[in-house]
Amino acid sequence: MSKRLDPRNWASWRPFGLGLRKPNNYLELIKAFRSVKGNRRYAWRILTRGTCDGCALGTKGMRDWTMREVHLCNIRLRLLPLNTMPALDVSVLADADRLAGKRSAELRELGRLPYPMLRRAGEPGFTRVSWDEALRVAAGGLRDARFGAYLTSRGMPNENYYAAQKAVRALGTNNVDNAARICHSPSTVALKDTIGAAATTCSYQDWIGSDLIVFIGSNPSNNQPVAMKYLYHAKKAGTRIAMVNAYREPGMERYWVPSNAESALFGTKITDEFFGVHQGGDIGFLNGVLKHLIENDWIDEKFVAGHTTGFEEARRAVSEQSWEVLEALSGSTRDEMLRLARMLGEARSAVLVWSMGITQHTHGEDNVRAIVNLALARGFVGRDGCGLMPIRGHSGVQGGAEMGAYATGLPGGLPVTPENAAKFSGMWGFEVPSSPGLTATDMIDAAHARELDALVSSGGNFLEVLPDPDYCREALSRLKLRVHIDIVLSSQMLVPAEGDVLLLPAQTRYEMAGGVTETSTERRVIFSPEVEGPRIGEAWPEWKIFTELAATTRPEISRLVRFTGTPAIREEIERAVPFYEGIAGLRRFGDSVQYGGRHLCPDGRFPTPDGRGGFSAVDPPALERPDGAFSVATRRGKQFNSMVHERMDGFNGAMREAVLMSPYDADRLGLPDGTPVELRAGERSYRGKVLRAPLVPGNLQVHWPEGNVLLDEARRSPQARIPDYNAVVTVRAL
Repeated sequence: MSKRLDPRNWASWRPFGLGLRKPNNYLELIKAFRSVKGNRRYAWRILTRGTCDGCALGTKGMRDWTMREVHLCNIRLRLLPLNTMPALDVSVLADADRLAGKRSAELRELGRLPYPMLRRAGEPGFTRVSWDEALRVAAGGLRDARFGAYLTSRGMPNENYYAAQKAVRALGTNNVDNAARICHSPSTVALKDTIGAAATTCSYQDWIGSDLIVFIGSNPSNNQPVAMKYLYHAKKAGTRIAMVNAYREPGMERYWVPSNAESALFGTKITDEFFGVHQGGDIGFLNGVLKHLIENDWIDEKFVAGHTTGFEEARRAVSEQSWEVLEALSGSTRDEMLRLARMLGEARSAVLVWSMGITQHTHGEDNVRAIVNLALARGFVGRDGCGLMPIRGHSGVQGGAEMGAYATGLPGGLPVTPENAAKFSGMWGFEVPSSPGLTATDMIDAAHARELDALVSSGGNFLEVLPDPDYCREALSRLKLRVHIDIVLSSQMLVPAEGDVLLLPAQTRYEMAGGVTETSTERRVIFSPEVEGPRIGEAWPEWKIFTELAATTRPEISRLVRFTGTPAIREEIERAVPFYEGIAGLRRFGDSVQYGGRHLCPDGRFPTPDGRGGFSAVDPPALERPDGAFSVATRRGKQFNSMVHERMDGFNGAMREAVLMSPYDADRLGLPDGTPVELRAGERSYRGKVLRAPLVPGNLQVHWPEGNVLLDEARRSPQARIPDYNAVVTVRAL
């Protein structure tokens, strides 16, 4: 990596970007220092000795495996108070109505959950109970009941996922799901179908020195900020960066990497070429790019012939799609599609990166298939500087599905079939159900229809992460038992139910004896040791909570579900998930193993039945936006998942109530910045204030979760069952 200064990549000659709109990373350090007053030594040990529980880059302490430099991001700093705060005063839970109006941030700031708490039906609030009583209440509600379990991805280690899904299946159901479905399940489905591997095929080091990186519906400057250092070094190495998106993200235009002297001082120009597309128009654009690659003979014919199938079908499909249709759907032009096709055609290596701008659509699976087509057409898989990367936003996402905490998948990502269920029945000693269970959204539907009796929710907040909060609230209220496992309070805990509501206190990953592991975006399984520090009340590790729930509910199989500790769980994971070989040997800080090595599908050898990657004939979806309407997408601001840290986004100055609109549309409608407006999607409505932003005309963006009130809970992708986080709306000035 070159250490010479390179003014060609500087974002500004102003020292530290003074006076420019950008986040103040050094102010974040000061805020973090203030927020952990009284526990600063513990916080420092977490930062320097723990594996990051923020995004899925997986730093060990403040370093990683890609470069020998310090890594520390704002997301991790903002999570420090949750990991170090003292216990809340449980007396505040005596009257739940007094807490019901508080924002989520205010509930979290009350402190950690220290003890099991129980609210009986009809009671005004919660009272403290023992673990024995809590388990008895839970077992009574779970025994012979129709129930589901959901696990969020917030810092969730592999050990918790594995033990939880095993415990749920021991209770006779496959109704277990996790946040991986809400984020990247279309990626899992499409990648498995096309290349046989449901994970990123490359490593972060492949970014640096690759000819080209293309970000599609992804914004790492907001969601994976540590990755921006990789992009700084990629630019230094001559890598070109393109972005396909509806919004020209300011953080992807220029970024100041705080831990790198050159970038901190002068900033770094990140994106070289921007391609604007409609929200939901990615297939139209990507199919147009493939059409150009074929028409201009920019296909890697040797790779296609020797390592793929289905090319003729894909070629025939795009040849029959007119440029007029592709342009109308994408919101782009034939010439813009040609421009990206030429960049791909001239590149000897490229990495294609995408995130929830691609997956969270009713056609998310086909979005991913269209991306895979481009990589296969150019042979950008299985070699240095190349790859397909569904970049993860949370440290616990990649491992969730691989550990089997999935309604449609068993450990190792095996589909739920009678044959695979029999395999795990033999391994575990109890019968495993042989048909797929309810997904997270299906569980809410079932609860709403009174076809689910109980829900166990580990972390998460359905009122904030799923479409139509009122629908979710009504569903939660109809359950006969809710068990909420978490480290802090959330608004969904306070929803009254027809039956009992239990709050069970959990440990953070840094508190778990024996240490834990996480799996990063690049498939690296990383050990995170227990960190010495204060412990909260009677909090238990979640793996123990789930296994004790199963053991208490079914005492006759208790010995089959209990573990002696996390080392024993890792030993079983290694037997149950063969490609996690080596996880049982991870014992010390910094220990890791990258399953599959640097590249999956090395030299074009795919883990498919025929050893080849498969092209897909992808049909463009119908254009659903009538004249005068807008497509609105939900975006993230200064937040981590649904945890909002600041009301204003430092990248674009948007407040939480902002309705981001293109200057063209704002001028056409006569709406100055700050104008109150109402967005309507049928009977659903949202009120906010106009803010001009570099969006493709015809598209709007509002913040998530505030904008979830516009979303139709019934709109989901066909295979992955992921909610559609977009809507078609009209705009009215107030």
